[in-house]
Amino acid sequence: MKKILLLVAILAAAITLFAQTEPTTEKEKEKGKLTFSGYAEAYYSYDFNQPANHTKPGYLYNFNRHNELNLNLAMLKANYNSDRVRGNIALMTGTYAQYNMAAEPTILQYVYEANVGVRVGKNVWIDAGIMPAHIGFESAIGKDCYTLTRSMLAENSPYFETGAKVTWTPNEKWSFAAMYLNGWQRIKRVDGNQTPNFGTQITFKPSDKVLLNWSTYVGNDFADSARRMRYFNNLYGTFGITDKFSLIAGIDYGLQQKAKGSSDLSNWYTPIVIARYAFTDKLAAAGRVEYFNDADGVVIATETPHGFQTTGYSLNLDFTPVSNVMFRIEGRMFNGRDKTFIKGTELKNNNAALTASLAVWF
Repeated sequence: MKKILLLVAILAAAITLFAQTEPTTEKEKEKGKLTFSGYAEAYYSYDFNQPANHTKPGYLYNFNRHNELNLNLAMLKANYNSDRVRGNIALMTGTYAQYNMAAEPTILQYVYEANVGVRVGKNVWIDAGIMPAHIGFESAIGKDCYTLTRSMLAENSPYFETGAKVTWTPNEKWSFAAMYLNGWQRIKRVDGNQTPNFGTQITFKPSDKVLLNWSTYVGNDFADSARRMRYFNNLYGTFGITDKFSLIAGIDYGLQQKAKGSSDLSNWYTPIVIARYAFTDKLAAAGRVEYFNDADGVVIATETPHGFQTTGYSLNLDFTPVSNVMFRIEGRMFNGRDKTFIKGTELKNNNAALTASLAVWF
């Protein structure tokens, strides 16, 4: 409780600082703005393999509690934005924070985002702190995603990153970014690790209906005594086919050294396609097909003959009765090459779950 109160005090102090430094002239006031927002999403999920500990497979971090009502994410955020300065502070709780932040110091497990930025040139920004990852098209904020649950691609690549980022946006179509990072989804750097970690991102938006993105990561997420370099690519596109029908297609491809100094590399890849159709402004459906191939168990270890080679399918229905409330229900199935799923004392190739959620935001 003391740690939570300390975080709240830090948030209040930062908000006060932003408010005190707001511009004083009328022209400057138009440029600087402090806003607050909040998001909460409760859920119930039933896993038909009925895990005794009520926890779904370990590579799922969102909506991962079985047969219980729970809170995936509740977040409060303060944002300051002006012509030259910007900043974000967001605190969170929920099972997403509990499981996805388990490797971080306790006090940092409540931090969703904490960063500051300054514009150093025309269309050039430097941001530093805890930021949303530059990899992928999904986040823990469910209302911003096509599907209720997150993809295997998203769950096993970074949701957040800590470091410094330089972003150059020369025009409305192109954006370029480079970053220095603490590691692969890390706030606290791994003990014994002094290896630089880097990322890049290129975004191209040829029209309002199409966005193309290529992101990379290069680094080592182990102590230097066991250094294994990782080289990762994330490529995706979002396409507004019509006013009602839209599509996301993407693929991740990663390489990692099998041992320190080795020229032998393990690889994993995961393609995905998600299609969404809006029947009305209030009712929409989305379907997903995905595949994850990690034969050497780099990010999902199974100790089975073929590693983790799994296909996933899902279908969800979304109902938005008012502009800031969304009810969703989703059926999801996994089918693995090896028996990597557990039902009681039996190993199985398949896993299925039914999930419902209710999200509210302001």
